[in-house]
Amino acid sequence: MEKATFAAGCFWGVEAAFRQVKGVTSTRVGYTGGNLENPTYPDVSTGKTGHAESIEVLYDPSRISYEELLDVFWNIHDPTTRDRQGPDKGSQYRSVIFYHDEEQKTVALDSKKELEGSGKFKKKIVTEIVPASEFYPAEEYHQRYFEKMGLTV
Repeated sequence: MEKATFAAGCFWGVEAAFRQVKGVTSTRVGYTGGNLENPTYPDVSTGKTGHAESIEVLYDPSRISYEELLDVFWNIHDPTTRDRQGPDKGSQYRSVIFYHDEEQKTVALDSKKELEGSGKFKKKIVTEIVPASEFYPAEEYHQRYFEKMGLTV
């Protein structure tokens, strides 16, 4: 299994979308990219921790490629809005690809460049592409939240 980490707004919907992808073996939502150790949802909700609501995806590279996961990422949110997705505002909702190795970094940068050149978006893509850092799992009630609530994406 390999790992990918993304932030694309509220982690509930992002997780629900990735859980439907064939080749994704597990997901967990949490917080990463900030400077507070062991943050809680109330901490991250202030927008002062530097963390983003994120999803960690474990996937089988024999069934799905990192490039295909990036396609899902680009298509489930608006990568042109800084610190905002839908009604959610704040740096904790920013668009980020957290890469785990140089290959992921290269693929992510190439993917972003290709998307920028495609004309799909009229505005500039603001998605950050940064090294993965410590991932802090969110509280249990956030895990698979849509499933627990009987919601779908």
